[in-house]
Amino acid sequence: MANLFSLGLVVATLITGIIWLIDKFIWAPQRKRKIEQAQESASVKLDKKVLSTIAPKPVWIENTAPLFPIIAAVLIIRSFVYEPFQIPSGSMMPTLLVGDFILVEKYAYGIHDPVMNKTMVETGLPQRGDIVVFKYPPNPSIDYIKRTIGLPGDTIRYENKHLCIQPKGSSECQEIALTDKQKTDFMQQLPIGYNGAMVDTPLTEYKEHLGTLNHEILHNPMLMDNPQRYQPRAGITQWVVPENSYFMMGDNRDNSADSRYWGFVPKANLVGKAVAIWISFEFDRTADDRLPTWIPTGVRFNRIGSIK
Repeated sequence: MANLFSLGLVVATLITGIIWLIDKFIWAPQRKRKIEQAQESASVKLDKKVLSTIAPKPVWIENTAPLFPIIAAVLIIRSFVYEPFQIPSGSMMPTLLVGDFILVEKYAYGIHDPVMNKTMVETGLPQRGDIVVFKYPPNPSIDYIKRTIGLPGDTIRYENKHLCIQPKGSSECQEIALTDKQKTDFMQQLPIGYNGAMVDTPLTEYKEHLGTLNHEILHNPMLMDNPQRYQPRAGITQWVVPENSYFMMGDNRDNSADSRYWGFVPKANLVGKAVAIWISFEFDRTADDRLPTWIPTGVRFNRIGSIK
C-alpha cells in the first residue's frame, strides 16, 4: 500500500508539473498576447473584467496547475526527509503502542528513490539499538518496525529469554543485562486447555542495557521460547548476521515476529529510522463498544515526543 501511494504521488507530481510548465511557458503567454491584441484593437481602454473574458484560463488548468508545488513538496518531504507511519501491532511494546503515529527519518540510512526504494546516496547505517522501519523480507510490500540488535558480522544468541551478542571481530559473547524488573498492566492472550479458550496473562517489564542505550522490553513469564520455529534452522538459537544485513527484534520479546522467525533484513530493505511520536490515539473499545474499531476513544498526549 505504501509503495502504491508513493507511485501515485510521483505520477500526480509529474502530471501536475507538466501542466504547470506548459501553462507557464506556452498557454499563459498565449492568453496574455491575445488580451494585449484585443486591447490594442479597441478604441477605448477595456477594464479588467472585460479583458478576463477574452482569454479566460480554463477551469481544469486553474484547478490543476496550482496543485503542483503542494504535491511536489509532499513528495520531497515524504520521500527524502520524514514519513509518517502508524503502529498497527503490539510487537514493540512498551516502547511503541498500538495507535502511536510516528515520524521516520528517511535520510538516516541513505537517500532512496521514492518508488523502488533504491539507494541513490549513502548517508549512514543502522546502529545497534536503532528502531528501524524496513520492508518485510518475505513480502517487501509490507512495512515492519523493529529494533536493531545484530549488525553485519555479529553472532547473536537468544535462549531462555537471554540475549547475548558477540560483535564482529570479538571473541566473547556479551550477555545483555536486564534490570529493574517490574509488573505491568500489559497483557498477552494465551490459549488454555483443549477448547481454545483464551486467557490474559500479565507481562513483566525489564530495562535492557544494549550498549550505551537503555530501553524497556517485555517478557511473558508464562510463555517459554519456541526455538523450533526459529529460522533459518529450526531449534538453533544462534545466528551469524551476513554482510549487508541486520538482525531485528521486537521489544515485546514473546509477541514479536522478527529475525528469529523469518531471518535477516537486507540493507536494501531499510526505509528509515523511527525518531518521534507525533500523535498517539487510544482505541479502547471498552469505552464504547458501539464505535467502529478505527475511531479513537482518546488522545495520549503524554506519549508525544522522541523515541528511544
